[in-house]
Amino acid sequence: MRAYGRRKVLALAAGVLTAVTACSGDAPPAPTRSAAAVTGAPSPSPAEPEVTREEAAQEFSDFILTDAGLRAESPYEGRLLQAQDLTTGGQWPLTQSAYLSTSFAPPRHRWGAPTLYVPRFPQGEPAPWFSVLVTRDERPTLLTFARSDHWRLSSAAELLPGQELPEIALDSGGYATVVAPDDKSVTISPQFMGPVHASVAETGKSGVTADLLAAGPHTTEVADQIADSRDKAKADGFSYDSIFSADNFPVYALRTANGGALIQYSLSRTTTTTTKTAEDDYISVPDQARWAIDSEVLRRSLRLVETHQYATAVPPLTAPAAAPVIAHDGALTRASGT
Repeated sequence: MRAYGRRKVLALAAGVLTAVTACSGDAPPAPTRSAAAVTGAPSPSPAEPEVTREEAAQEFSDFILTDAGLRAESPYEGRLLQAQDLTTGGQWPLTQSAYLSTSFAPPRHRWGAPTLYVPRFPQGEPAPWFSVLVTRDERPTLLTFARSDHWRLSSAAELLPGQELPEIALDSGGYATVVAPDDKSVTISPQFMGPVHASVAETGKSGVTADLLAAGPHTTEVADQIADSRDKAKADGFSYDSIFSADNFPVYALRTANGGALIQYSLSRTTTTTTKTAEDDYISVPDQARWAIDSEVLRRSLRLVETHQYATAVPPLTAPAAAPVIAHDGALTRASGT
């Protein structure tokens, strides 16, 4: 079973993290004086980063103006192709469903003043990105923009009630620092964030990675809901399963002031319900899927795919604790059945 295979991998990853923790007593090399200090020569000023804070601010401004223009126009199918050019990663399926589920007329967003977190990428960085904390529709939202051939919105997650963005570590120029995918100074390396979350959402408190993420509505409570739905479906004569997957969505991580990481990532959730006897049983199509499925009921199977985007505040290994999911957004992005 796929979930079982993933748990074995995550168990190994957890073992590796434990080993890293045990070795954390290794002292770093003693600092040495720089050549500038020895010779009395002035320290060279840092090179201008690949993306400046001013450039990031302009890109964000351009995006909200373009997005608002598209959403203000009269509904027509071609708007979706234009919107596709504005998004990437997990934002593309979410944007696509926002247009398709509203007959190509999604509501316009209302934006507040942004706070930008721009990593100091060196000149020549092929895939730079930056994050923005901004009020969207009166809710604090963390956005991330990524550049390939041009800038696109890749992630957007609203801060959950009672949660605040952790303080981001900034250098003297106001630039942030990226946490590497395999960074081992935090309790969950960015490259493992998606699989760890997927495992907890499926297995809950009984999973091997349960202690790495804090309990809550997007982790252990989801696992409880899946278990309850599976039991109910079985009692009613159906089969039911719901699987989370990290797929190939990008992951973004910023160093926080306490030495931890703010990690942004996406997961897909695929839920399938199947009848045992198509002649007598049927499956009701939920209201939120009616934009993709015309029928109110299906005779054999229903498949729902959701895309979810999260931000999690991961503690440093020097102060290990369960990492809380602090931001989320998601929606049904595909539906099919027979």
